[in-house]
Amino acid sequence: MSVLVTVYRSMDATAKDDCDLIVDILTAEGLSPVILDDSAPGVPEGTFEVQVPADQLQKAEQLIAENPLPDEVEEVDDSSDLDLETIFHADGTLAEVESMEIKNLLEASGIAAVVVGNSVLPTMSFEVRVARDQVERAREVLNEAQAAGPAAAEEAEALFESQAADAPKRTNN
Repeated sequence: MSVLVTVYRSMDATAKDDCDLIVDILTAEGLSPVILDDSAPGVPEGTFEVQVPADQLQKAEQLIAENPLPDEVEEVDDSSDLDLETIFHADGTLAEVESMEIKNLLEASGIAAVVVGNSVLPTMSFEVRVARDQVERAREVLNEAQAAGPAAAEEAEALFESQAADAPKRTNN
């Protein structure tokens, strides 16, 4: 019996399907692949592997390289529109709290935001950043919230909390 060598290993959610696809490709070219899961000796927990006899290794690796899996050929958007731009900066002891409030406000408005700062050193500066293509909308949301003032924020929070408290009652009726 020939020694088997691993030519593909994955623990993605689609690992089993990906291995099935690779086995089909290799088998169609006359190779003898096998799929192993983590119940096989030496296969790490949660993974699937495709192995071939050692003398088929080079051909198998070539075929796998020539036939990338669908999720490996996804187009990556390298547009500068996705670069992060700072829309809020704060220093001092409340900088982290203020930044988190801004981030939560933006995310509640459907804008993904990232807080940049070091919680270990809370007196250092913090920033909130959003994708460049979201900067204008993020600034609008911040300006609207600032114009409405703290009373509007408290009112919105109270409304949200009352809706959350009523939610179980509505689903049980």
